[in-house]
Amino acid sequence: MNNISDAIGVIAQSADTLFILLGAIMVLAMHAGFAFLEMGTVRHKNQVNALVKILTDFAFSAIAYFVIGYQIAYGNHFFVSAESLTTDNGYQLVKFFFLLTFAAAIPAIVSGGIAERGSFRPFLLASALIVAFVYPLFEGIMWNGNYGFQAWLESQFGAQFHDFAGSVVVHAMGGWLALVAIYLLGARRGRKPGIAFAPSNIPFLALGSWVLIVGWFGFNVMSAQTLDGVSGLVAVNSLMAMVGGTIVALVVGKNDPGFIHNGPLAGLVAVCAGSDLMHPVGAFVVGGIAGGLFVLVYTKLQRSNRIDDVLGVWPLHGLCGVWGGIAAGIFGQQALGGLGGVSFMSQLIGSIAGVVVAIVGGMIVYGVVNKLSSLRLSQEDEFIGADLAIHKIGSTNSDK
Repeated sequence: MNNISDAIGVIAQSADTLFILLGAIMVLAMHAGFAFLEMGTVRHKNQVNALVKILTDFAFSAIAYFVIGYQIAYGNHFFVSAESLTTDNGYQLVKFFFLLTFAAAIPAIVSGGIAERGSFRPFLLASALIVAFVYPLFEGIMWNGNYGFQAWLESQFGAQFHDFAGSVVVHAMGGWLALVAIYLLGARRGRKPGIAFAPSNIPFLALGSWVLIVGWFGFNVMSAQTLDGVSGLVAVNSLMAMVGGTIVALVVGKNDPGFIHNGPLAGLVAVCAGSDLMHPVGAFVVGGIAGGLFVLVYTKLQRSNRIDDVLGVWPLHGLCGVWGGIAAGIFGQQALGGLGGVSFMSQLIGSIAGVVVAIVGGMIVYGVVNKLSSLRLSQEDEFIGADLAIHKIGSTNSDK
């Protein structure tokens, strides 16, 4: 009998390892979506740089998270024997891989905001520092109960801060960090308030959006991290939020293809936090509000002299992420068809805490790196474009 139970346990553990590995692969693929979305949005002279940044940011983030960040967040490290690492079919290793893909999304989000004028190597250094120290600090507080903040929220308001798949922990964190970097850099040279640079390649922009949409179901559903925690509710809520964001962005954005392809992303950002709690109708409303919020704020930012957010990552991830955190405390309530067990005040305070950590952390990291080496390209390099200035090659070749 014990042999049968042991065999079942091994199979279950193997299944969990495979499950979270597939989730890690799906979220890893989302980074290709970030790359193509940015490539399709920036001007032709910066397309190569957009692709290179996402891959190199991921590589530096992986090292930073492996060596420092994961230990700060969860108190675990991998500097032990390989035999120890293979315990439970290497589940802890694959869990690290999965959570790394979340951590590396932070620099990918920032990349879209500082595009076309951010200096390559200084931002690589800043990305590594953020993934090593700033992001894991907040991740550990919210997802591992570090420093007693979650326990305090529960004692005061009856429930901990709930962020199932990272509306605040990942997306809001990335969006508000990006805002700090965007503000420090200033606007692109030649940009005039009220006159936006048109996307260079709508098909690539659309491709990036679709890759992100598909991968997002790994991002959300597989945040359960084990097979016995999988819920079809998370999948359908993600779907409904995506649909809601698309439809509202279509209407409010007046058929603009850029808005239409960012609308579903706004909805998915917002639903992450409460995707395991809400009723699908609630998820549709949350996604729709996020889609409209993105279009309205991004349009308003085009008239700003100082805030030049190329891909609109602050409204898309920063604002929609905060909205998602708060919305989980509204639409997760049983009175609105949700499963309950969530506190509006905990959601509000937790969301604000994410913004504070991002702004303070961003000011420290970007401020220090900027003192060491300018975060901004020189005027000449910005004029000729990051492709030729940094990588010495353009995105297309006219040779016969």
